[in-house]
Amino acid sequence: MELIDQLTNLAARAQKQIGHIQTEEATKNALVMPFINALGYNVFDPTEVVPEFICDIGTKKGEKIDYAIMREGKPIILVECKPVSGDLSINHASQLFRYFHVTEARIAILTNGTTYKLFTDLEQPNKMDERPFMEFDLFNFQENDVAEIKKLSKASFSIEDMLFAAYNLKYMRAFKKYFDEQFTQPSPDFINFVSKQVYDGVLTPKLKEQFAILVHRSFHQFLNDKITSRLRSAMLDTSQPLLPTDLPPIPAAEALGASAAPEPEVKDRDIVTTVEETEGFMIVRAILRKTVAVNRVIMRDVQSYCGILLDDNNRKPICRLHFNSSKKFVTVFDVEGGERVDISSLDDLYGLASRIRAAVQRHETKPIEAPAS
Repeated sequence: MELIDQLTNLAARAQKQIGHIQTEEATKNALVMPFINALGYNVFDPTEVVPEFICDIGTKKGEKIDYAIMREGKPIILVECKPVSGDLSINHASQLFRYFHVTEARIAILTNGTTYKLFTDLEQPNKMDERPFMEFDLFNFQENDVAEIKKLSKASFSIEDMLFAAYNLKYMRAFKKYFDEQFTQPSPDFINFVSKQVYDGVLTPKLKEQFAILVHRSFHQFLNDKITSRLRSAMLDTSQPLLPTDLPPIPAAEALGASAAPEPEVKDRDIVTTVEETEGFMIVRAILRKTVAVNRVIMRDVQSYCGILLDDNNRKPICRLHFNSSKKFVTVFDVEGGERVDISSLDDLYGLASRIRAAVQRHETKPIEAPAS
């Protein structure tokens, strides 16, 4: 069985078991050992996996790490476990810090059974970095995450390849964080840098103000185009805007130094449709492509949620995406008043496909009341 299938099955079992896992030992047995086993290591073979691996540190004897994954009699990966409900802050990695420099292992994992933080020594040789180069979430992973985790497997493990991947992942993570920040609110330095790539003149304060809006809009449009391209094969109609078009207009005449007409009022400027909401909308459209003409499925974003309507009619709600807090959920209107469904990732929307279709069919067969006069 492929690793992604094993991890998907493990995640499904974990969802059912997690409410009954109360201790660190239970976390190890129900979650961590199956994870190690999925990587191809026999957890019952002490030549491959040593539980309670002893690490003598100076005058301290008998110090133990939860698991050491072995190759040719030497540890290659150290695993420290916490209870499934436990925090995985850097303060809880003290044992790994101590053990890392007294063994030959170059990879360390801190886990609570559902989240796996991977560390190595990119910053100083033989000293574990304070920040992980990768985090793997058992309940929210993509194929590319599995491809990286597979490098830890018995069949694929190579310390050189793993360290090279760790280096790339560390900085890719930092770049993605930076891009996310600039997408949300471009910094003055970012705006200046981008502007200088396309404009040879002097960046006056007024131009910087105008370019700030242009850069923000262009960034949104660029991702809009990428998402459209990615999902085009699943869509029948991609004419609906994917990202907000209510950013402040660019008064071109004013940017060139001439007097400009008063800027028209722009409503709901504080509403920002996120990429995640846009992808959710496109997934809903893809689900409904054989049920209804997708140009009838419309997104209407408001402050507290992103609504998806049939015929742009607020009396025909299909679902609402509540993605503005750490706990994501969807309200599905296949029943009167709608019903909340918690989700952990966008992929969970596909699991609601039958209910999303039922919401549309309900509106198609139910007479719509006339608005009150």
